[in-house]
Amino acid sequence: MSADASNTTDTVVVGRIGRPHGVRGEVTVEVRTDDPDLRFVLGAVLRTDPVDRGPVTVTGRRWHRDVLLLQFEGPGGRVVDSREAAEEYRDTELHVPITDLPELDDPDAFYDHQLVGLSARLPDGTVLGEVTAVRHEGADLLVVRRVEDGELLIPFVAAIVPTVDLTVGVVVVDPPEGLLDL
Repeated sequence: MSADASNTTDTVVVGRIGRPHGVRGEVTVEVRTDDPDLRFVLGAVLRTDPVDRGPVTVTGRRWHRDVLLLQFEGPGGRVVDSREAAEEYRDTELHVPITDLPELDDPDAFYDHQLVGLSARLPDGTVLGEVTAVRHEGADLLVVRRVEDGELLIPFVAAIVPTVDLTVGVVVVDPPEGLLDL
């Protein structure tokens, strides 16, 4: 994420613009939100990274098989209506303010941004490292930068991560034998 003041850590990524689709300015979107129907409604204004490509306003959306296609206006109301104009936005991340996220009803559910930065510790308090990312690759995985060198991928399931304490800033990892050796 950009360090620019208009796009700081008060936002979360909800998508990334991919390749153009067709010749009328539509783009494919790699969706990074659980609720694309809420995030990509007509008229939604999304911040961007790089910052100078936005904000963008959604002017059209549809699903093509399992791929979200968007049309939008760029900064200053610039209409993106050609393949060439759409190509200029390829690899642009789309952001929304954290304050726009709904409250989670499930006390055991967390947004990725809430987990990043937490200290990962064993049940006895030994520090493993810091959560640097959350991957969603079939299973949810916490990426932990070890205190020593390297990274750990920790399956984010209650049996292995029994405690998440946002107030204290800690996730407790109770790994099965051999997980920390991978």
